[in-house]
Amino acid sequence: MNRKHFFQAVLPLTVAASLYKKTNAAGLFLQPSLTPPSLIVGDTIGITCSASPVDLPKLQAGIKTLKLWGLNVQLGNTVGKHWQRFGGTDEERASDLQAMLDDDNIKAILFAKGGYGVMRMIDKIDWTKFLQKPKWLIGFSDITTVHLHVHANFAIPTIHADMATGITDDAKDLSATTLHDTLFGNRIDYTIAGHPLNREGFASSKLVGGNLSMLQACAASKSDIKTDGKILFIEDVSEYKYTIDRMLLNLKRSGKLDSLAGLMVGMFTATKTNVEDSFTETVEELIMEKVQEYKYPVSFNFPAGHITLNHALKMGVAYDFNVSTQSVTLSEKLLTDAPLIPTAPRLFLQEPIITTDTLQTTGKLYLH
Repeated sequence: MNRKHFFQAVLPLTVAASLYKKTNAAGLFLQPSLTPPSLIVGDTIGITCSASPVDLPKLQAGIKTLKLWGLNVQLGNTVGKHWQRFGGTDEERASDLQAMLDDDNIKAILFAKGGYGVMRMIDKIDWTKFLQKPKWLIGFSDITTVHLHVHANFAIPTIHADMATGITDDAKDLSATTLHDTLFGNRIDYTIAGHPLNREGFASSKLVGGNLSMLQACAASKSDIKTDGKILFIEDVSEYKYTIDRMLLNLKRSGKLDSLAGLMVGMFTATKTNVEDSFTETVEELIMEKVQEYKYPVSFNFPAGHITLNHALKMGVAYDFNVSTQSVTLSEKLLTDAPLIPTAPRLFLQEPIITTDTLQTTGKLYLH
């Protein structure tokens, strides 16, 4: 599906700063020494198939765009491999990811596609070199397992964003703009339209979460996350309302909704129906029902998830989250005791303000 951004030119980037520990307003420690460095022109990004199989022709548009960003692209051994429904055996997929984690020349890892498979191999990974030299891990959907595992065990930020099969040479694609800006050092600062069911309020804390199905699948495992004091992000695709309701109740009964700093709901797309699924409530109403007794801010329809307008989100970093029924802002917090980091140049003519109207006109469904 054509959806990503084609950049005409890339300017050299200079990113340099001394990094220090900083306590934010929620009492959570930012650990910038564990934050992967921003990319610069000439860096190498690796592509690996840790879940579904992907053949090389499906990656050509994305590879072209990555090179236009000034990046070198290194394909993993799993590209083009097929085993059952996966991009190689569990051992092959784990070995490919391991090689990229251990390769100092690779500065970021872009997962090729979601689907299913990461849970089968993630416990085979040795994270020692990654801890010594963190690098950006990029993806969403099934790759939520990676985000959860890395945040729960190492507190290293990752990027919830489009994968290699979602990147094309579409010059008008805002999703790739956000991924490019995030990788190259720009501070995340989004403003979107509000929603009538939003619960107004302000939170300042780390963002965690991802695909709701994977949050439930990773519960009580080595990849389970603690949500107390955090801003929780959730999204999902192709679920019945009753399964969404059941997963939300799992979060509630396990205490994961009790002490949030805030709840940021992304897009729930392609919701399925059948004669037995007679919920009359909307998905938004089902969610609000589960959190109505709490006081923290809640926002709906944040443009991230299985849609074309899938905004890049740094997971495991702190944001200011300001919610009203009229608008929502999500602004990455800066370290006040570190020197100002020059942001990478933006390669589009004007700053887009994302609204739900934009989403309705451009938000094509994006399945994995």
